[in-house]
Amino acid sequence: MTKQLLLTALLSASCAAAAAFPSQSGSMRGDTAAAVAAHPADSAAKKSFGKKLLDYFRNSNKIDRTKAIDFGILGGPHFSSDTGLGIGLVGLGQYFQDKHDTVSPPSDIAIFGDITTKQSYTLGIRGTHIFPYDKGRIEYTIAVNSFKAKFWGIGYEMGNDDANEGIMKRLKIVANASFLWQVADNMFIGPAVTYDYVDAHEINRPELLLGQDPKAWNVGAGLTFVYDSRDILTRPTKGVYINISQMFRPRFLGSGYSYSTTDFRFDTYGKLWKGAILAADLRGTLNFGDPSWGMMAQVGNSFSMRGYYGGRYRDKHKTETQIELRQHIYKRHGMAVWGGVGTVFDKFSSVHFDRLLPNFGIGYRWEFKKNGNIRLDYGFGKNGISGFVFNINEAF
Repeated sequence: MTKQLLLTALLSASCAAAAAFPSQSGSMRGDTAAAVAAHPADSAAKKSFGKKLLDYFRNSNKIDRTKAIDFGILGGPHFSSDTGLGIGLVGLGQYFQDKHDTVSPPSDIAIFGDITTKQSYTLGIRGTHIFPYDKGRIEYTIAVNSFKAKFWGIGYEMGNDDANEGIMKRLKIVANASFLWQVADNMFIGPAVTYDYVDAHEINRPELLLGQDPKAWNVGAGLTFVYDSRDILTRPTKGVYINISQMFRPRFLGSGYSYSTTDFRFDTYGKLWKGAILAADLRGTLNFGDPSWGMMAQVGNSFSMRGYYGGRYRDKHKTETQIELRQHIYKRHGMAVWGGVGTVFDKFSSVHFDRLLPNFGIGYRWEFKKNGNIRLDYGFGKNGISGFVFNINEAF
């Protein structure tokens, strides 16, 4: 799906360029003087719309505390041979629950959607709600995704074999939330809940599922610990972020597969020179028990191992690490380069050097909302694997 959003990203970049160089509209005034005289009403209308559009992008990165929520939307067309012609849409919002609170970071919300002519669609929302004076937080994600997906099987060996590539139509629903209370400076802890559903049909190579049910769902509950000293949640320049989550999915909750999941993430950020931020990320997912094929740990998404086809490599466990250099270039424009490595495995003794998956890439950043970037990344992986990623905010 990431490749399909490339044209949407390019449209967004074009809008960004228009906002960055508003003086061009002034140079056009002399050329359009005759047209204005000939058709004053039509020209005034067009000029009014153009000015509103430029003003929208020019001011989109300024927080307006007088609004209940400061929200902005970008969208555009794209095309892929797999999904056909489509329209992609992303939105960013920031808000303060207590307008007199100047200590807490703003709450953030991101909305993303995509629909195509070949019955592929994605719709989701994610964000962090900050309670006054950061005494508590709610971190949440809800996403629905349906499209024709590639599938290589389960385990590193199957994923590493190009000949295993199969096709299925897949519907996936993910919903999770953590309810966190501050127990010390920068430290939070609280309960978490999750729901996962996957349904695969029209599978051309069902043997790749290794006998597992193509449809599965799970309900889970657990505990999340967070340490967060980042200065900005959506675009950190300094600080440390630690998130450790332990989820349980027992059968008595109605789950089709019984297992537990430990997710961990460790991030650190620091300034190198003017406009340069060095960010480091270590994360992993460890499943113990009997996870479904659709809920196993997977390599490749818009946050880590960018460029890999999401889910090509999947197994019970995964670990990933990456280092990214982010450089501000000019006004609202910036770029990033990164390098990393990751792998999937069914047991710790099966982790070997020759199973490590390299990852590196380069990306463009445009500040659409204050401290909220639109990003376009191009990532590379093993054996020529590559792909575009279009998303909102930084990868980590």
